[in-house]
Amino acid sequence: MSKLTIIPTPIGNLEDITLRAIRLLQEADLILAEDTRTSSVLMKKYGITTRMESHHKFNEHKKVSAVADRIESGENVALISDAGTPGISDPGFLLSRICSERGIEVETLPGPTAFVPALVNSALPMDRFCFEGFLPMKKGRQTRLKELAEEKRTMIFYESPYRLVKTLTQLAEYLGGERVVSVSRELSKIHEENRRGTLINLAEWYTKNEPRGEIVIVVDGRKD
Repeated sequence: MSKLTIIPTPIGNLEDITLRAIRLLQEADLILAEDTRTSSVLMKKYGITTRMESHHKFNEHKKVSAVADRIESGENVALISDAGTPGISDPGFLLSRICSERGIEVETLPGPTAFVPALVNSALPMDRFCFEGFLPMKKGRQTRLKELAEEKRTMIFYESPYRLVKTLTQLAEYLGGERVVSVSRELSKIHEENRRGTLINLAEWYTKNEPRGEIVIVVDGRKD
């Protein structure tokens, strides 16, 4: 029976992929990739020759119905993102939803997701946490920061290196400069860094030391 398979891919180190993921990518009729050029590096390493097509945030609205049609016609389709698990701050939700609505089987494999090692590395409470992804760029940003000032759970954010200092500074403004934070950068790569401190201290650190690479911010929740 044909289905959609959502397959996590390594967030950095290409060895962080499961044998099952490799097999299903080899067996699929089609791989939908966020960027086929990026994913071709992984495919080449593991000898995967399955045909790929692009599926990203700029074209997913137009493609999801056609992809679902292809699965219903008998094709097995695998969905991957550039890194990590599709749907987690990456394309994937729309296709998963339309397939579920149409009664198409959706199978999701376990695998790499950047916020999990960042949370564990943070040494902050991890029994209860909330994943916020990327904060709104403009509209709704201040409102969300005000709401998060009352959040008691550990908070997890994704951020680009270009906005890291701005985000840390704003979090310090709304949550308090002494709030404990951990910044994880380049997870699973050669230059992986996990730096802990207060919001104000890390804002100052990254003002003087320009960050690079993909970043996860983990912030302690409000204490009573």
